[in-house]
Amino acid sequence: MAAPVTPLILRNAIAGALWANVKSYELAEVCLYLGLAAQREHEDPHNSKRIYVTNRLLGMDLAQLAEIARKVVEQFGDEDLAQVLAQLGAKGVSGEMKNLIFAADGPKPKIVLRDAVNNVIEIVENAQHCLVYERPLAENGLIWQDLVDWWIDTRHLPPGDTRRHALDLGERLWRSMAGNGAEQLLFRTYCERYATPDGFALPALIPQVYLHYDPYTLRHYPDRQGPLRRQRMDFLLLLPHRARVVIEVDGRRHYADDNGRAEPDRYAQMMAEDRALTLSGYEVYRFGTEEFAHPNAKARIAAFFDELLARHGCVPVPACDSRRTA
Repeated sequence: MAAPVTPLILRNAIAGALWANVKSYELAEVCLYLGLAAQREHEDPHNSKRIYVTNRLLGMDLAQLAEIARKVVEQFGDEDLAQVLAQLGAKGVSGEMKNLIFAADGPKPKIVLRDAVNNVIEIVENAQHCLVYERPLAENGLIWQDLVDWWIDTRHLPPGDTRRHALDLGERLWRSMAGNGAEQLLFRTYCERYATPDGFALPALIPQVYLHYDPYTLRHYPDRQGPLRRQRMDFLLLLPHRARVVIEVDGRRHYADDNGRAEPDRYAQMMAEDRALTLSGYEVYRFGTEEFAHPNAKARIAAFFDELLARHGCVPVPACDSRRTA
């Protein structure tokens, strides 16, 4: 198994790519194009192109370096750098987010195309049971602060008590998990793990997000197999640089029938959906509900989120040491 890509490895790979593809007298201009700071007086690419580039990249996290590396590959087609980038996994989802429909705590919403030409949707029934976030995503994805600000603005809440409003939003999200203990444990662990003032700058963990929408139910299909099998995701993280992470909590219904008998077809369909999501740019992670019965479950969940956020350049700010969250 290949070693994980670290900022040092990626930084050196970028420096090597620019050393091989850019002349010394062009390097300062190329670095500006890549979004790096202007050259300082003591920096001279004619002395050492590698050192020049490496010094300009110091202090950048993995997500920032990955964005620069993609620009270098697009501009110069460096195969070695492309191989390092490939080890980082998905490159993000193309297209812009338009409608985030989530946290349904009642009947399925009825959605219509109000304007098919402009792709404008409208929830005409059961809108009161779900939340809809329609604001543009920033480059850093959707963080808790953005979601709380949206909650305050759309509900015309009085300013000055952001923490109280954030707790109210958390309670509303909690209700959408409808007593699912495993999902609630994962959600609570994430929120407690980063329950610090700086935690508002971390990605929001969004429950019960509609991915597909089919206005019909399975009873409308002769074979009881609708075209869109997974309509909701258990959790979604919208991370920097268009990265989208799906987290699913799998109980028995994901692989067995109502009587507990194994259903290979059901499992195969789930895996096919995961592959399609992954190929479109999503990352998909699954937890089995049996994991949540383990006495060290909270510590395992916390460690997973720490590693996931670090991988995407979102520095976690734990409220306490993971060994004390078990």
